[in-house]
Amino acid sequence: MKTRDLVHVALFAALMAVLGLLPPLALPFIPVPITAQTLGVMLAGSILGARKGFLSLLLFHLLVAAGLPLLAGGNGGLAVYVGPTGGFFVGFLPAAFLIGWLTERAWTRLSVPLAFAINVLGGICVLYAVGIPWLAVAAKLPLAKAALSSLFFVPGDCVKAALAASAAVTLKRAWPLIQPPRSTRPAAPPPSST
Repeated sequence: MKTRDLVHVALFAALMAVLGLLPPLALPFIPVPITAQTLGVMLAGSILGARKGFLSLLLFHLLVAAGLPLLAGGNGGLAVYVGPTGGFFVGFLPAAFLIGWLTERAWTRLSVPLAFAINVLGGICVLYAVGIPWLAVAAKLPLAKAALSSLFFVPGDCVKAALAASAAVTLKRAWPLIQPPRSTRPAAPPPSST
């Protein structure tokens, strides 16, 4: 991995920590707060791609597991993994990877609506698929109640998906960090014979 790639990975792990400084919004009916950190997951996948986006979230996981209070509300340590928010936190990894993988595949035709759909699929569907069952077990809630309570997060997460999509398309034009897959790159012109 190049030094530049390591810097990008560290930068997005730091972005996740900064987003954790924004105070979480607690909800009375579910033990999972609204936080800004899911936006960081979407941005990591959309801007860095699958590998670097995943690695930035993995680095963030390692820092939190080591006890650094980097999650919203100043949480950190291994206890986070067994709490009601643990599934959503673990879901950061596959969500960032899937967003990045799909973004790479759609790179040559990436538009805001397509990037939005990719962020909804990875940043909402995947995250909820991991987080909701975990929440049900950890909080001793029926799965249906955990799922219905989590629907409250969808409008805010759609706004985050739109922000991440807009950022990805803007950076694609101005300063692309993702390269298109090799099969879609234009072929190099043949050497000229003289």
